[in-house]
Amino acid sequence: MRHLRRGTRVLAALLCALMLVAAVPAPAVAVTQADIDALKKDASGLAQQKKELKNKISALSDDISDNMKKKELLDGQISVLSSEIANVEEQIRTYTDLITQTEAELLDAQQREEAQYELFCRRVRDMEERGNVSYWSVLFKANSFTDLLSRLDIVNEIMDADQKVIDDLQALQVEIEEKKTALEDQKTQSEAAKTELVAKKTELNVQRERANKLVQELRASQSEAQGDLDDLSAEEEAIQAEIVRLSKKLAEEQAAQGKPSNAALGGYIWPVSSRRITSTFGGRASPGGIGSTNHKGVDIGGVGYTSQIYAAKAGTVIVSQYSSSYGNYVVVSHGSGNTTLYAHMSSRKVSVGQYVNQGDVLGITGSTGNSTGPHLHFEITENGTRINPLKYLTGYVLAG
Repeated sequence: MRHLRRGTRVLAALLCALMLVAAVPAPAVAVTQADIDALKKDASGLAQQKKELKNKISALSDDISDNMKKKELLDGQISVLSSEIANVEEQIRTYTDLITQTEAELLDAQQREEAQYELFCRRVRDMEERGNVSYWSVLFKANSFTDLLSRLDIVNEIMDADQKVIDDLQALQVEIEEKKTALEDQKTQSEAAKTELVAKKTELNVQRERANKLVQELRASQSEAQGDLDDLSAEEEAIQAEIVRLSKKLAEEQAAQGKPSNAALGGYIWPVSSRRITSTFGGRASPGGIGSTNHKGVDIGGVGYTSQIYAAKAGTVIVSQYSSSYGNYVVVSHGSGNTTLYAHMSSRKVSVGQYVNQGDVLGITGSTGNSTGPHLHFEITENGTRINPLKYLTGYVLAG
Protein backbone atom coordinates (compact mmCIF):
# COMPACT_ATOMS: atom_id res chain seq x y z
CA MET A 1 0.00 0.00 0.00
CA ARG A 2 2.97 2.30 0.67
CA HIS A 3 3.97 2.05 -3.04
CA LEU A 4 0.38 2.65 -4.11
CA ARG A 5 0.11 5.83 -2.01
CA ARG A 6 3.46 7.09 -3.37
CA GLY A 7 2.39 6.32 -6.96
CA THR A 8 -0.92 8.04 -6.38
CA ARG A 9 0.84 11.16 -5.02
CA VAL A 10 3.20 11.24 -8.02
CA LEU A 11 0.30 10.83 -10.41
CA ALA A 12 -1.67 13.61 -8.70
CA ALA A 13 1.33 15.94 -8.90
CA LEU A 14 1.76 15.02 -12.55
CA LEU A 15 -1.88 15.76 -13.35
CA CYS A 16 -1.71 19.11 -11.55
CA ALA A 17 1.31 20.07 -13.63
CA LEU A 18 -0.50 19.00 -16.79
CA MET A 19 -3.49 21.15 -15.84
CA LEU A 20 -1.22 24.16 -15.32
CA VAL A 21 0.32 23.68 -18.76
CA ALA A 22 -3.10 23.27 -20.37
CA ALA A 23 -4.30 26.46 -18.66
CA VAL A 24 -1.88 28.67 -20.64
CA PRO A 25 -4.29 30.84 -22.68
CA ALA A 26 -3.98 30.87 -26.45
CA PRO A 27 -3.82 34.32 -28.05
CA ALA A 28 -7.16 35.75 -29.18
CA VAL A 29 -7.74 35.41 -32.92
CA ALA A 30 -8.00 38.88 -34.41
CA VAL A 31 -7.24 38.19 -38.07
CA THR A 32 -7.82 35.14 -40.27
CA GLN A 33 -6.99 34.02 -43.78
CA ALA A 34 -10.69 34.55 -44.56
CA ASP A 35 -10.12 38.30 -44.20
CA ILE A 36 -7.40 38.11 -46.85
CA ASP A 37 -9.59 35.97 -49.13
CA ALA A 38 -12.43 38.51 -48.90
CA LEU A 39 -10.08 41.31 -49.95
CA LYS A 40 -8.81 39.22 -52.88
CA LYS A 41 -12.41 38.61 -53.98
CA ASP A 42 -13.00 42.38 -53.97
CA ALA A 43 -9.79 42.84 -55.98
CA SER A 44 -11.05 40.38 -58.59
CA GLY A 45 -14.22 42.45 -59.03
CA LEU A 46 -12.20 45.64 -59.44
CA ALA A 47 -10.01 43.99 -62.08
CA GLN A 48 -13.14 43.08 -64.06
CA GLN A 49 -14.39 46.69 -63.88
CA LYS A 50 -11.05 47.93 -65.17
CA LYS A 51 -11.12 45.43 -68.06
CA GLU A 52 -14.61 46.57 -69.10
CA LEU A 53 -13.53 50.22 -69.10
CA LYS A 54 -10.47 49.36 -71.20
CA ASN A 55 -12.67 47.63 -73.78
CA LYS A 56 -14.92 50.69 -73.98
CA ILE A 57 -11.92 52.97 -74.54
CA SER A 58 -10.60 50.72 -77.31
CA ALA A 59 -13.98 50.87 -79.07
CA LEU A 60 -13.89 54.67 -79.35
CA SER A 61 -12.45 56.50 -82.34
CA ASP A 62 -10.01 59.44 -82.21
CA ASP A 63 -12.40 62.30 -83.01
CA ILE A 64 -12.86 65.14 -80.55
CA SER A 65 -16.16 64.07 -79.03
CA ASP A 66 -14.89 60.52 -78.54
CA ASN A 67 -11.71 61.87 -76.96
CA MET A 68 -13.81 63.70 -74.39
CA LYS A 69 -15.55 60.40 -73.69
CA LYS A 70 -12.15 58.69 -73.50
CA LYS A 71 -11.08 61.15 -70.81
CA GLU A 72 -14.15 60.28 -68.78
CA LEU A 73 -13.46 56.56 -69.16
CA LEU A 74 -9.79 57.06 -68.29
CA ASP A 75 -10.88 58.88 -65.15
CA GLY A 76 -13.05 55.85 -64.41
CA GLN A 77 -10.06 53.54 -64.86
CA ILE A 78 -7.99 55.77 -62.60
CA SER A 79 -10.70 55.56 -59.96
CA VAL A 80 -10.80 51.75 -60.18
CA LEU A 81 -6.99 51.58 -60.06
CA SER A 82 -7.01 53.76 -56.95
CA SER A 83 -9.51 51.35 -55.38
CA GLU A 84 -7.29 48.41 -56.37
CA ILE A 85 -4.31 50.10 -54.72
CA ALA A 86 -6.34 50.73 -51.57
CA ASN A 87 -7.39 47.06 -51.63
CA VAL A 88 -3.79 45.80 -51.94
CA GLU A 89 -2.66 48.21 -49.21
CA GLU A 90 -5.38 46.79 -46.97
CA GLN A 91 -4.21 43.26 -47.84
CA ILE A 92 -0.68 44.22 -46.79
CA ARG A 93 -1.94 45.73 -43.52
CA THR A 94 -3.99 42.57 -42.86
CA TYR A 95 -1.02 40.32 -43.67
CA THR A 96 1.10 42.39 -41.26
CA ASP A 97 -1.49 41.89 -38.50
CA LEU A 98 -1.78 38.18 -39.35
CA ILE A 99 2.02 37.74 -39.29
CA THR A 100 2.26 39.51 -35.92
CA GLN A 101 -0.53 37.32 -34.57
CA THR A 102 1.01 34.09 -35.91
CA GLU A 103 4.41 35.03 -34.46
CA ALA A 104 2.74 35.50 -31.06
CA GLU A 105 0.96 32.15 -31.40
CA LEU A 106 4.23 30.47 -32.41
CA LEU A 107 6.03 31.93 -29.38
CA ASP A 108 3.19 30.79 -27.13
CA ALA A 109 3.33 27.26 -28.58
CA GLN A 110 7.11 27.14 -28.13
CA GLN A 111 6.78 28.23 -24.50
CA ARG A 112 4.13 25.58 -23.90
CA GLU A 113 6.37 22.98 -25.57
CA GLU A 114 9.24 24.02 -23.31
CA ALA A 115 7.03 23.65 -20.23
CA GLN A 116 5.75 20.28 -21.44
CA TYR A 117 9.28 19.05 -22.10
CA GLU A 118 10.33 20.13 -18.60
CA LEU A 119 7.33 18.22 -17.22
CA PHE A 120 8.45 15.14 -19.14
CA CYS A 121 12.01 15.47 -17.80
CA ARG A 122 10.70 15.91 -14.25
CA ARG A 123 8.65 12.76 -14.66
CA VAL A 124 11.73 10.78 -15.72
CA ARG A 125 13.78 12.23 -12.83
CA ASP A 126 11.04 11.28 -10.34
CA MET A 127 11.19 7.69 -11.53
CA GLU A 128 14.98 7.66 -11.36
CA GLU A 129 14.93 8.98 -7.78
CA ARG A 130 12.49 6.21 -6.82
CA GLY A 131 14.64 3.64 -8.60
CA ASN A 132 11.80 2.85 -11.01
CA VAL A 133 13.72 3.46 -14.23
CA SER A 134 12.24 0.26 -15.69
CA TYR A 135 8.60 -0.71 -15.49
CA TRP A 136 9.71 -4.32 -15.51
CA SER A 137 11.87 -3.77 -12.42
CA VAL A 138 8.77 -2.57 -10.57
CA LEU A 139 6.96 -5.80 -11.38
CA PHE A 140 9.92 -8.10 -10.66
CA LYS A 141 10.20 -6.69 -7.12
CA ALA A 142 6.76 -8.05 -6.21
CA ASN A 143 7.00 -10.49 -3.27
CA SER A 144 3.49 -11.94 -3.61
CA PHE A 145 0.65 -12.24 -6.12
CA THR A 146 -1.31 -9.56 -4.25
CA ASP A 147 1.73 -7.28 -4.30
CA LEU A 148 2.11 -7.97 -8.04
CA LEU A 149 -1.49 -6.87 -8.72
CA SER A 150 -0.93 -3.68 -6.74
CA ARG A 151 2.25 -2.98 -8.69
CA LEU A 152 0.44 -3.59 -11.98
CA ASP A 153 -2.13 -0.92 -11.08
CA ILE A 154 0.64 1.55 -10.30
CA VAL A 155 2.49 0.74 -13.53
CA ASN A 156 -0.68 1.23 -15.56
CA GLU A 157 -1.32 4.60 -13.95
CA ILE A 158 2.29 5.69 -14.52
CA MET A 159 2.31 4.43 -18.09
CA ASP A 160 -0.95 6.26 -18.90
CA ALA A 161 0.35 9.50 -17.37
CA ASP A 162 3.69 9.19 -19.13
CA GLN A 163 1.97 8.57 -22.47
CA LYS A 164 -0.24 11.66 -21.99
CA VAL A 165 2.86 13.78 -21.37
CA ILE A 166 4.52 12.40 -24.50
CA ASP A 167 1.36 12.76 -26.63
CA ASP A 168 0.94 16.41 -25.56
CA LEU A 169 4.59 17.09 -26.27
CA GLN A 170 4.29 15.61 -29.76
CA ALA A 171 1.08 17.56 -30.45
CA LEU A 172 2.82 20.80 -29.51
CA GLN A 173 5.72 19.99 -31.82
CA VAL A 174 3.26 19.44 -34.70
CA GLU A 175 1.51 22.71 -33.86
CA ILE A 176 4.83 24.56 -33.90
CA GLU A 177 5.74 23.20 -37.33
CA GLU A 178 2.31 24.18 -38.67
CA LYS A 179 2.71 27.71 -37.27
CA LYS A 180 6.16 28.02 -38.85
CA THR A 181 4.81 26.91 -42.23
CA ALA A 182 1.85 29.29 -42.00
CA LEU A 183 4.17 32.15 -41.01
CA GLU A 184 6.46 31.59 -44.00
CA ASP A 185 3.46 31.44 -46.34
CA GLN A 186 2.04 34.68 -44.92
CA LYS A 187 5.38 36.43 -45.37
CA THR A 188 5.61 35.19 -48.96
CA GLN A 189 2.07 36.39 -49.73
CA SER A 190 2.79 39.75 -48.10
CA GLU A 191 5.89 40.28 -50.24
CA ALA A 192 3.88 39.34 -53.35
CA ALA A 193 1.25 41.92 -52.42
CA LYS A 194 3.96 44.57 -52.00
CA THR A 195 5.31 43.75 -55.46
CA GLU A 196 1.78 43.98 -56.88
CA LEU A 197 1.33 47.35 -55.16
CA VAL A 198 4.42 48.77 -56.87
CA ALA A 199 3.13 47.54 -60.26
CA LYS A 200 -0.32 49.05 -59.73
CA LYS A 201 1.11 52.40 -58.67
CA THR A 202 3.22 52.41 -61.83
CA GLU A 203 0.14 51.58 -63.90
CA LEU A 204 -1.77 54.38 -62.15
CA ASN A 205 0.92 56.93 -63.01
CA VAL A 206 0.82 55.82 -66.66
CA GLN A 207 -2.96 56.19 -66.77
CA ARG A 208 -2.81 59.64 -65.19
CA GLU A 209 -0.21 60.78 -67.71
CA ARG A 210 -2.33 59.39 -70.53
CA ALA A 211 -5.45 61.20 -69.30
CA ASN A 212 -3.61 64.50 -68.82
CA LYS A 213 -1.97 64.21 -72.24
CA LEU A 214 -5.36 63.64 -73.86
CA VAL A 215 -6.69 66.93 -72.47
CA GLN A 216 -3.52 68.69 -73.60
CA GLU A 217 -4.08 67.36 -77.11
CA LEU A 218 -7.64 68.67 -77.02
CA ARG A 219 -6.38 72.08 -75.97
CA ALA A 220 -3.92 72.06 -78.87
CA SER A 221 -6.82 71.71 -81.31
CA GLN A 222 -8.96 74.54 -79.91
CA SER A 223 -10.93 75.41 -83.03
CA GLU A 224 -11.90 71.82 -83.74
CA ALA A 225 -12.85 71.27 -80.14
CA GLN A 226 -14.81 74.50 -79.68
CA GLY A 227 -18.19 72.77 -79.88
CA ASP A 228 -17.22 70.33 -77.17
CA LEU A 229 -15.79 73.17 -75.07
CA ASP A 230 -19.07 75.02 -75.35
CA ASP A 231 -20.77 71.86 -74.13
CA LEU A 232 -18.49 71.78 -71.10
CA SER A 233 -19.28 75.43 -70.28
CA ALA A 234 -22.98 74.75 -70.65
CA GLU A 235 -22.60 71.75 -68.35
CA GLU A 236 -20.91 73.90 -65.69
CA GLU A 237 -23.70 76.49 -65.86
CA ALA A 238 -26.36 73.78 -65.61
CA ILE A 239 -24.54 72.34 -62.60
CA GLN A 240 -24.44 75.77 -60.94
CA ALA A 241 -28.19 76.29 -61.47
CA GLU A 242 -28.87 72.86 -59.95
CA ILE A 243 -26.60 73.66 -56.99
CA VAL A 244 -28.54 76.85 -56.23
CA ARG A 245 -31.83 74.96 -56.50
CA LEU A 246 -30.70 72.15 -54.20
CA SER A 247 -29.29 74.59 -51.66
CA LYS A 248 -32.57 76.51 -51.45
CA LYS A 249 -34.57 73.30 -51.27
CA LEU A 250 -32.42 71.99 -48.41
CA ALA A 251 -32.78 75.27 -46.51
CA GLU A 252 -36.57 75.14 -46.91
CA GLU A 253 -36.70 71.54 -45.67
CA GLN A 254 -34.53 72.37 -42.66
CA ALA A 255 -36.69 75.41 -41.82
CA ALA A 256 -39.83 73.25 -42.02
CA GLN A 257 -38.23 70.83 -39.56
CA GLY A 258 -37.30 73.66 -37.20
CA LYS A 259 -33.59 73.15 -37.76
CA PRO A 260 -31.31 76.22 -37.47
CA SER A 261 -29.90 77.63 -40.70
CA ASN A 262 -26.16 77.99 -41.23
CA ALA A 263 -26.54 80.81 -43.74
CA ALA A 264 -24.13 83.31 -42.15
CA LEU A 265 -21.64 84.30 -44.83
CA GLY A 266 -17.87 84.08 -44.43
CA GLY A 267 -15.99 81.91 -41.97
CA TYR A 268 -14.24 79.69 -44.54
CA ILE A 269 -10.95 77.85 -44.08
CA TRP A 270 -8.53 76.71 -46.78
CA PRO A 271 -9.83 73.50 -48.39
CA VAL A 272 -6.29 72.06 -48.84
CA SER A 273 -2.97 72.53 -47.10
CA SER A 274 -1.44 74.31 -50.11
CA ARG A 275 -1.78 78.12 -50.48
CA ARG A 276 -0.51 78.24 -54.09
CA ILE A 277 -3.01 79.81 -56.50
CA THR A 278 -2.37 78.72 -60.09
CA SER A 279 -5.45 80.39 -61.59
CA THR A 280 -7.49 83.24 -60.12
CA PHE A 281 -11.18 84.10 -60.21
CA GLY A 282 -12.75 85.98 -63.14
CA GLY A 283 -11.25 86.96 -66.48
CA ARG A 284 -8.12 85.11 -67.53
CA ALA A 285 -6.32 83.83 -70.57
CA SER A 286 -7.77 80.47 -71.57
CA PRO A 287 -5.39 77.80 -70.17
CA GLY A 288 -4.01 75.94 -73.16
CA GLY A 289 -6.90 77.24 -75.27
CA ILE A 290 -9.49 75.00 -73.63
CA GLY A 291 -10.15 76.40 -70.16
CA SER A 292 -12.81 78.98 -69.43
CA THR A 293 -11.82 82.66 -69.89
CA ASN A 294 -14.27 83.56 -67.13
CA HIS A 295 -13.07 81.45 -64.25
CA LYS A 296 -15.80 80.82 -61.68
CA GLY A 297 -13.47 79.86 -58.88
CA VAL A 298 -9.78 79.50 -58.07
CA ASP A 299 -7.35 76.69 -58.87
CA ILE A 300 -5.12 75.66 -55.99
CA GLY A 301 -1.92 73.92 -57.07
CA GLY A 302 1.01 72.55 -55.11
CA VAL A 303 -0.90 69.32 -54.49
CA GLY A 304 -0.54 65.81 -55.85
CA TYR A 305 -2.86 62.85 -56.10
CA THR A 306 -2.92 62.12 -52.36
CA SER A 307 -3.64 65.47 -50.69
CA GLN A 308 -6.75 65.61 -48.52
CA ILE A 309 -9.53 68.08 -49.33
CA TYR A 310 -11.30 69.64 -46.32
CA ALA A 311 -14.73 71.17 -45.92
CA ALA A 312 -14.13 74.93 -45.92
CA LYS A 313 -17.21 75.35 -43.77
CA ALA A 314 -19.72 73.10 -42.00
CA GLY A 315 -22.81 72.05 -43.94
CA THR A 316 -24.66 69.29 -45.77
CA VAL A 317 -23.38 67.53 -48.90
CA ILE A 318 -25.88 68.17 -51.73
CA VAL A 319 -23.77 66.85 -54.65
CA SER A 320 -21.17 64.08 -54.85
CA GLN A 321 -20.70 62.81 -58.42
CA TYR A 322 -18.73 62.91 -61.67
CA SER A 323 -19.10 65.32 -64.61
CA SER A 324 -17.09 65.82 -67.80
CA SER A 325 -16.10 69.35 -66.76
CA TYR A 326 -15.53 69.06 -62.99
CA GLY A 327 -14.57 65.38 -62.89
CA ASN A 328 -15.22 64.01 -59.42
CA TYR A 329 -16.69 66.90 -57.46
CA VAL A 330 -18.50 67.61 -54.21
CA VAL A 331 -20.79 70.50 -53.25
CA VAL A 332 -21.57 71.41 -49.64
CA SER A 333 -24.52 73.66 -48.77
CA HIS A 334 -24.06 76.06 -45.85
CA GLY A 335 -27.53 77.58 -46.02
CA SER A 336 -29.83 78.96 -48.70
CA GLY A 337 -27.73 80.20 -51.63
CA ASN A 338 -24.42 79.62 -49.82
CA THR A 339 -22.34 76.68 -51.11
CA THR A 340 -18.76 75.55 -51.73
CA LEU A 341 -17.65 73.35 -54.63
CA TYR A 342 -14.56 71.13 -54.79
CA ALA A 343 -13.62 69.71 -58.21
CA HIS A 344 -11.22 67.38 -60.08
CA MET A 345 -10.93 64.98 -57.13
CA SER A 346 -9.23 61.65 -57.66
CA SER A 347 -11.73 60.19 -55.18
CA ARG A 348 -14.72 61.37 -53.16
CA LYS A 349 -15.14 60.42 -49.48
CA VAL A 350 -18.65 61.75 -48.76
CA SER A 351 -22.17 61.11 -50.03
CA VAL A 352 -25.28 63.22 -50.59
CA GLY A 353 -27.17 64.04 -47.41
CA GLN A 354 -24.11 63.67 -45.19
CA TYR A 355 -23.45 66.48 -42.71
CA VAL A 356 -19.81 67.56 -42.51
CA ASN A 357 -18.05 69.69 -39.96
CA GLN A 358 -15.56 72.34 -40.98
CA GLY A 359 -12.27 70.57 -41.66
CA ASP A 360 -13.78 67.14 -42.37
CA VAL A 361 -12.20 65.27 -45.30
CA LEU A 362 -14.35 65.42 -48.45
CA GLY A 363 -12.00 63.68 -50.87
CA ILE A 364 -8.54 63.47 -52.37
CA THR A 365 -7.02 65.86 -54.93
CA GLY A 366 -6.59 64.71 -58.50
CA SER A 367 -6.97 65.59 -62.17
CA THR A 368 -10.34 64.14 -63.23
CA GLY A 369 -12.58 65.91 -65.72
CA ASN A 370 -11.32 68.90 -67.73
CA SER A 371 -7.87 69.00 -66.14
CA THR A 372 -4.27 68.42 -67.20
CA GLY A 373 -2.68 67.97 -63.79
CA PRO A 374 -3.50 67.57 -60.09
CA HIS A 375 -5.08 70.63 -58.49
CA LEU A 376 -8.23 71.67 -56.65
CA HIS A 377 -10.78 73.88 -58.39
CA PHE A 378 -12.63 75.64 -55.54
CA GLU A 379 -15.76 77.77 -55.76
CA ILE A 380 -17.79 79.76 -53.25
CA THR A 381 -21.39 80.78 -53.93
CA GLU A 382 -23.08 83.38 -51.73
CA ASN A 383 -26.67 84.53 -52.22
CA GLY A 384 -26.80 82.33 -55.33
CA THR A 385 -23.82 84.03 -57.03
CA ARG A 386 -20.27 82.73 -57.33
CA ILE A 387 -17.75 85.07 -55.72
CA ASN A 388 -13.97 85.33 -55.55
CA PRO A 389 -12.82 82.81 -52.88
CA LEU A 390 -9.69 84.93 -52.26
CA LYS A 391 -11.98 87.42 -50.50
CA TYR A 392 -11.80 84.97 -47.60
CA LEU A 393 -8.76 82.78 -48.29
CA THR A 394 -5.87 84.98 -47.19
CA GLY A 395 -2.16 84.24 -47.13
CA TYR A 396 -2.10 82.83 -50.65
CA VAL A 397 0.81 82.85 -53.09
CA LEU A 398 0.25 83.45 -56.79
CA ALA A 399 2.08 81.02 -59.04
CA GLY A 400 4.57 82.65 -61.39
